[in-house]
Amino acid sequence: MAKITYVEFGGKEHVVEVANGLTVMEGARDNGVPGIEADCGGACACSTCHVYVDPDWVAKLPKKDPMEEDMLDFAYEPDPVRSRLTCQLKVTDALDGLKVFMPEKQI
Repeated sequence: MAKITYVEFGGKEHVVEVANGLTVMEGARDNGVPGIEADCGGACACSTCHVYVDPDWVAKLPKKDPMEEDMLDFAYEPDPVRSRLTCQLKVTDALDGLKVFMPEKQI
């Protein structure tokens, strides 16, 4: 179980405990966190679960695979370093304390 902080574009924080094995996207979806739409349901076929990872966490996360890199090209104002698709981040104990920031909108 990992405690993840989701920060809406306006600054409102949602601290959620997410079970290991789920994705960061599923944690947001299952707990009603606004700002992560996840239109494709986690298939890495859209960019509507895009977030900016807290700078302290960027190096701690697994590297982006080529499919995620391609999908991020369609995200709203992607950051080459901090942008991630939450459907591609599997929750483990190592993610306890992760903080992600939602973009102004999802496209």
